[in-house]
Amino acid sequence: MTEQSKVHSLTRRIATFVVDQRRLMFFLYSAALLFCLFSVRWVEVENDVTQYLPADTETRMGIEAMNDNFAPSGMAQIMVSNVTMEQAEGLRSGLEQVEGVLLVEFDHTTDHYKNATALYDLTFSNGPNDPVSLAAMADISRQLEGYDVAVDTMVGYDETAMLADEMTTILIVAVLIIVAVLVLTSRSYAEVPVLLLTFGVAAVLNMGTNFIFHKISFISNSVAVVLQLALAIDYAIILCHRFSDENETKDAREACISALAKAIPEISASSLTTISGLVALSFMKFSIGFDLSMVLVKSVLLSMLSVFTLMPGLLMLFRNWIQRTKHKKLLPNITPVGKFAVKARLVMPAVFAVVLVGAFLLSNRCPYAYSYNEVKTAKMADRQVAHFAIQEEFGTNNMVALLVPSGNYEAERAILSELEARPEVKRTMALANTEAMDGYLLSDALTPRQFSELVGLDYEVAGALYSAYAVDQNQYGELLQGLQEYDVPLFDMFVFLKEQMEERNITMSGGELADLDAMFAQLDQAQSQLQNEHYSRMVVYLNLPEEGQETFAFLQELRSLMGQYYPSDYYVVGNSTSARDLSDSFASDNLLISVLSAVFVIVVLLFTFRSAGLPILLIVVIQGSIWINFSFPTLMHQPLYFLGYLIVNAIQMGANIDYAIVISSHYQERRTQMSHKQAIVEALNAAFPTIFTSGTIMASAALLIGNLSTQPVVSIMGNCLGRGTIISILLVLGVLPAILVLGDSVIEHTKFQLQPATRREQEVRGKVRVKGRVQGYISGMVDADFDGVLDGDMNATIRMGGTIEKAEGGEENAN
Repeated sequence: MTEQSKVHSLTRRIATFVVDQRRLMFFLYSAALLFCLFSVRWVEVENDVTQYLPADTETRMGIEAMNDNFAPSGMAQIMVSNVTMEQAEGLRSGLEQVEGVLLVEFDHTTDHYKNATALYDLTFSNGPNDPVSLAAMADISRQLEGYDVAVDTMVGYDETAMLADEMTTILIVAVLIIVAVLVLTSRSYAEVPVLLLTFGVAAVLNMGTNFIFHKISFISNSVAVVLQLALAIDYAIILCHRFSDENETKDAREACISALAKAIPEISASSLTTISGLVALSFMKFSIGFDLSMVLVKSVLLSMLSVFTLMPGLLMLFRNWIQRTKHKKLLPNITPVGKFAVKARLVMPAVFAVVLVGAFLLSNRCPYAYSYNEVKTAKMADRQVAHFAIQEEFGTNNMVALLVPSGNYEAERAILSELEARPEVKRTMALANTEAMDGYLLSDALTPRQFSELVGLDYEVAGALYSAYAVDQNQYGELLQGLQEYDVPLFDMFVFLKEQMEERNITMSGGELADLDAMFAQLDQAQSQLQNEHYSRMVVYLNLPEEGQETFAFLQELRSLMGQYYPSDYYVVGNSTSARDLSDSFASDNLLISVLSAVFVIVVLLFTFRSAGLPILLIVVIQGSIWINFSFPTLMHQPLYFLGYLIVNAIQMGANIDYAIVISSHYQERRTQMSHKQAIVEALNAAFPTIFTSGTIMASAALLIGNLSTQPVVSIMGNCLGRGTIISILLVLGVLPAILVLGDSVIEHTKFQLQPATRREQEVRGKVRVKGRVQGYISGMVDADFDGVLDGDMNATIRMGGTIEKAEGGEENAN
């Protein structure tokens, strides 16, 4: 028995088991669905993309250090238009009184007031999702009711919930579009519910099994269902059409078994290119690629499993309805397209080559963005609209935080002094330049007498306090030398005083306490935002955009400046640092994904077509569609978020190559029976329904994501994938046919075989079954590919690993 025969026998046994045990399959899937409805709650979603940066990047290390040492606090920028300065001052006073608001920054400079418009920078005492911050934001909204207000804040902004709502809407609209497409391309109306049920089960299984990854990104969580639908609906369509074909001559059971046996290798081979492109994502340094890759690869595998094991039972369940609701073919043939390809076979490839060069050059100049705060989407949330409105009026609010080991106030003052003299810096905020009382800064060092006069303590009490501090800090030499000149930073002494009062080692009168209340409130603020026992944090507001070569160069200067005062353990943290780190990882990730996705797909195509030339032609067409796709941001001067490019590059190569494979497969089959000109016309007519179905579903699902989602990463990915799919369809229908016709001889001359060719002279009489290339006389000259029964005298050469078997009533004489 040949390898092919063995494979066919195995798939038939599997198909028979699945069809005959369909009730068992229904039970297993019902149990799995019930489990997944509960397990979907176990999936954790990560909303911060910087968590997927390599662990050794400054952004990742700095954020972890900052989160471990400083309490999270909500931030807000509130712009109030059409107000006088007097009104603006009144609003500031009201905002400062709101419980939960730690700090309100507002002054008379153009950074906060111009053109009758006021801008307030608010810092909340708690995190953005803390009930206190939410209550404060609600109070602020009530205070500003009636004013022309724009609020840019993450307080109360639940991006995960918003994305979930958006994806629900997108999925509903996508399903409606898909139903319409399936009706157009189906052969029976009852096929549609079978397809939708199969997909629905696969989608629930994928969502319910994401818990095996412990945590997935918000990108994977939001787009997986829609992309699963777009990537894998083809598998169900293939089996459905196979069943319809087989059911023409066989009963439902035998038709279903035969259809599944034939569909298993076909669908498995088709999925390899999609999986290959997705696997390429997992090699990114930016591990969000691995996250998305694993979720989507699992979705494709579960979709195939559902098609192989659940759908046959559904076809049997709906078999009577499928027979009753058959309808005529609704999609027309595209014969004119095929005839045009034949006529343009010399011109079209030449034009495409010119376009390819231009697209390559334009796509390499694509304006990438690494911070999606600056990326506008088709649909924007109120927060995004406010962000761009504030930016248009007051410019970019680019803030970075400098984390340095705490305690070296002189170094902090020196750093701040140099930064405040730089034109790139708007203003700074740190312990070393925060005023405490009577002109003193929190970092100023005071003697016991100065401290007693400032706070209103008896000198003896102040002396005792300084003595206790010296003992606490193991500075016994200061006690021996005398405390008159012993100076301690004001911040450190206030922290120590507060601790002693809480431990009741020092008691103060009501009047003294009243004077210190404001100081202790400022101390709490400083401790939560600016310094703790491990790190000091300096906040620097830049006059630079969040990203760009000038910004990245200044970040390097910042690090060099900090390195002059600190040997190690210092960080620059902010959107600009994140953008720089993402930019650094993008260069290598981009090359890696482009090369790996192309190589993986080429390997699959080599084994599929057993030709060295054909895979190259198909890759050139799809790679061309990718370059054309990413020429649009350059031509439209629109920044493209880098992550959208990386993801779409891999998916477009892995998924859209299927359209080229479908046409090429039909062309190769027909090429053995007719001329290459006629073969391409017939191939396009045969492939068009599949390409129309798959392409329309992919493009519509992606464009829905792009135009209905407010999340910049998700929106950009959707628009790019939708546009890329449409371009791929146009190229495989308009350019690939001409290339196949023109390159027909190249394809033929680059064919190879996995096993050595065999030549066996055989003489046979009677009825025999022949499979392989036959050359010789069979009551006449024959030179053709056969897979059938010959009845007569034959003296021929069998090539290319062909087989010849004795059929019933025949006799074989081998020479």
